[in-house]
Amino acid sequence: MELPEFSPGLSARVELTVTDADTAQALGSGDVPVLGTPRVLALAEAATVAATARQLPGGVTTVGVRAEVEHRAPTPVGHRVTALATLAKVDGRKLLFDVVVRDGEELVAEVRVERVLLDRQRFIAKALGD
Repeated sequence: MELPEFSPGLSARVELTVTDADTAQALGSGDVPVLGTPRVLALAEAATVAATARQLPGGVTTVGVRAEVEHRAPTPVGHRVTALATLAKVDGRKLLFDVVVRDGEELVAEVRVERVLLDRQRFIAKALGD
């Protein structure tokens, strides 16, 4: 498998308008009607996937292997949040991203996501027990 070359600074942004389905109540991560931490993590991961998507050759993918979430502020239903993922470090097949999630100017969360480059077909075959 030939690995693509990624450089620190690579970035991508994704947005989400918070709905009832995104709340801690709906996700089972709490009993309050605000953006749930699992959805914050999913949004952060989506931004990291978007950052690498254009440069991945066929047959190569990334999978998340580690994440650290610091959820700092509540976001009510109807607000729009933006996640900006920036590639901070490349270590062989490991890609370490810093993600900042904001509601306008307010810092909602900081997330560190580690992804690993791998052969997509081999990974799926292993997952299916082939």
